[in-house]
Amino acid sequence: MEEQIQLFEDKRVRTAWVEEEEKWYFSIVDIIGVLTDSIDYNVARKYWSVLKVRLKEEGSQLATNCSQLKMVSPKDGKKYVTDVADKETVFRLIQSIPSKKAEPIKLWIAKVASERVDETVDPEISIQRAIAAYQRRGYDDSWIKERLEQIQECKSLTDEWRRVGVKELQFAILTNDIYKAIADMTAKEYKDFKGINPKENLRDNMTTTENALTRLGEISTREISRNENPDTFAKNREVARRGGGVARAARNELEKQLGRSVISPANSKSLKEHDKPAEIDNQ
Repeated sequence: MEEQIQLFEDKRVRTAWVEEEEKWYFSIVDIIGVLTDSIDYNVARKYWSVLKVRLKEEGSQLATNCSQLKMVSPKDGKKYVTDVADKETVFRLIQSIPSKKAEPIKLWIAKVASERVDETVDPEISIQRAIAAYQRRGYDDSWIKERLEQIQECKSLTDEWRRVGVKELQFAILTNDIYKAIADMTAKEYKDFKGINPKENLRDNMTTTENALTRLGEISTREISRNENPDTFAKNREVARRGGGVARAARNELEKQLGRSVISPANSKSLKEHDKPAEIDNQ
């Protein structure tokens, strides 16, 4: 399962692509939040609880047709079992909720589903869409190139972790081991250092140099893992620290040549205001 946060207008909608079914699932509470203009997550959740009871009393099978997947909560960032529905079920649920946004969100859901099918047939489409999205957000071409390469390396690493039996819930721990080795910070500490929201993507707030070092750490971790085939989580953590250590050695040498730190407090906002984000000095 591949979980993503997608935006309808300015509202976040949690979605998940289930590869085995080749199907998108949408968080029902998030869809209800859009339809009812509910900013408060708890209000949308209560609305769904009442709606489920009403549908059951009416003899509708809609609520029964919904599925459940673990998704990250917008409240505390932890994963919980969440009511979700595929495109067809969401369309039918929308008909039960009076809203002026019913048609716009149906069009949006159909577009999301169609785009993923297109990307399955031609993966290059997803790359072009990612480039266009980053360009719209104001990133320069050199940053985008480094970021896309880093995304690919991250995927290769998670594929390797799956191969050796690491569970998805453990990925964040191993990633933190890499970050700690490179920058002496966990992902949360790194975000605090950059002054960004905990829900923001850390790597979208890294300079090209920081992304390059992260990529080197991930490549190194992947190659060591392939060479040694770690068979316990403890061994995988040690491999992640060593992989990150390779990038740390590169960082130390670069900083020796530059005479300054390359771990920068710059975030996405300040990155867009500089032609050369790697030259931002944090001293």
